[in-house]
Amino acid sequence: MTDKQEKGAMQVDVQLVRDLAALLDDTNLTEIEVEDGDRKIRVARKVGGAPAAVYAPAPVAAAPVAAPAVAPAAPAAAAEPAVPAGNVVKSPIVGTAYLSAEPGAAPFARVGAQVKAGETILIVEAMKVMNAITAPVAGTVKAVLVDNGQPVEYDQPLIVIE
Repeated sequence: MTDKQEKGAMQVDVQLVRDLAALLDDTNLTEIEVEDGDRKIRVARKVGGAPAAVYAPAPVAAAPVAAPAVAPAAPAAAAEPAVPAGNVVKSPIVGTAYLSAEPGAAPFARVGAQVKAGETILIVEAMKVMNAITAPVAGTVKAVLVDNGQPVEYDQPLIVIE
């Protein structure tokens, strides 16, 4: 016996490995493992084409796509309507603006209508809670900047009172 065999080194049965490899081919498996006492043999193969599919999308980064996406944003900002001068009532929350108490009802405030300080001028619904937005000052409604049922953001101008 050699020194390796005396120290408990594993004896590899080459024919068993070949038989396992043939079994992989016959069954279209990618891996097989056989255990016999203290001896364990595992035969595996790589599935062809997988690395190419994983690495092919990597060079196509989002950066080239992101650059053109930034360009249209500038014209959109320029297209925002100018807010008329006056007391601008802004949304205190994110939600949905409603100009009337219920569908088909008259709106709380129309352009040219007189409003009193503290009077409800629209509703912003957030998480099923209807939040009345009141006029901070008395005056004439100069502009209604949102449509009925329109989503609104925090601090978005809603109505201008003069």
